[in-house]
Amino acid sequence: MSPPIAPVGWSRWLVPPAALSIHLSIGQAYAWSVFKPPLEDALGLSGTQSALPFQLGIVMLGLSAAFGGTLVERRGPRWAMTVALVCFSSGFLLSALGAATEQFWLIVLGYGFVGGIGLGIGYISPVSTLIKWFPDRPGMATGIAIMGFGGGALIASPWSAQMLESFGSDSHGIALAFLVHGLTYAVFMLLGVLLVRVPRPRTEERRADGSPAAPAGPQVSARQALRTPQFWLLWVVLCMNVTAGIGILEKAAPMITDFFAGTSTPVSVTAAAGFVALLSAANMAGRIGWSSTSDLVGRKNIYRLYLGAGTLMYALIALVGDSSKPLFVLCALVILSFYGGGFATIPAYLKDLFGTYQVGAIHGRLLTAWSTAGVLGPLIVNWIADRQEEAGKDGADLYGTSLLIMMALLVVGFVANELVRPVHPSHHLAAVTAQKGAPDVRQQQSESA
Repeated sequence: MSPPIAPVGWSRWLVPPAALSIHLSIGQAYAWSVFKPPLEDALGLSGTQSALPFQLGIVMLGLSAAFGGTLVERRGPRWAMTVALVCFSSGFLLSALGAATEQFWLIVLGYGFVGGIGLGIGYISPVSTLIKWFPDRPGMATGIAIMGFGGGALIASPWSAQMLESFGSDSHGIALAFLVHGLTYAVFMLLGVLLVRVPRPRTEERRADGSPAAPAGPQVSARQALRTPQFWLLWVVLCMNVTAGIGILEKAAPMITDFFAGTSTPVSVTAAAGFVALLSAANMAGRIGWSSTSDLVGRKNIYRLYLGAGTLMYALIALVGDSSKPLFVLCALVILSFYGGGFATIPAYLKDLFGTYQVGAIHGRLLTAWSTAGVLGPLIVNWIADRQEEAGKDGADLYGTSLLIMMALLVVGFVANELVRPVHPSHHLAAVTAQKGAPDVRQQQSESA
């Protein structure tokens, strides 16, 4: 499936909606916490067990993005979006079968493994294309698309809650909800497959022989990027920021219920689902707002805000979060806006450091940090909460230790961001290919791009 080239006069503003159709769909993953309590009741699962499909899905997201990044660059966005459509929708259909037969392993396989591949390929499918369409505003461009991934739960959370209320929260009702999700998202993602285009080479960017000119500025290949300290420092930055955010997001509905269970204003199931939707809105707003701001203040400065202010927000929740519902909600919203902003800003950060050459493949490899965080975040919060509950604790006491750990992780990420420096010229593509005796470095760049 060859990449569709935009015809003359094609507006670049048609590409973000194509990306949004994919990201709004796969962003449903952030609404998983709505399914946790019904699954736990229907199948007799613990909080740690009910998190497995989500955790595996995030692991597969990172792995499929890492191993498929170069292939996505080569095959183009339409091929990648088609693969994402098939895998993500099939994952829901397998999960529906698992819920109907009360076989939890099928839900883990479908939603986590198969659907997770769709998450990874779909997530990176528009990134390099958007950067090529918007070289002047990479933070804003990737923020628009990746905003959809954060906003997916804004739609999916109340929608899922309504379906569970209508179909029932037993295994049969859960199966029907999964089935509707799979079929609906297949149709919606198809819009992105049909709409996406890659830019035509500009006349002024062509060489004398008519071939596309090499990308301007220093360029680093995906393979060479792995050998730089900058890549691994950004890996740590992303992993710490995601771990701190995803722990709350995956446990959002049960967490706010537990925090205020012993107060005069307990949180209902419907209100908890609304809280998940609010977090999704903050996640979505942070992706476009903070990433666009990074075009003005710089990527390093914006990550200082994410990691530094995020630590402060966690400290407030740990100290006084259970005494004020508005304060708890506000701090959680700020944390999730930083969480989303970190995702949307990282492609532009990579572009600044490594250039546009193979930036999609580099981004895919960096998302292994997300895979790691997808295990660490929910595991820390769920495992500690389960142990504290066994010890007879309840309410906010279930999460005190988890919040302190998240604060420490954000501090580690802050230090890693401070250590980021420009990539040494020895890693630039021109220097590497010259060492290997390549006859025409710029030609290799344009052919690979």
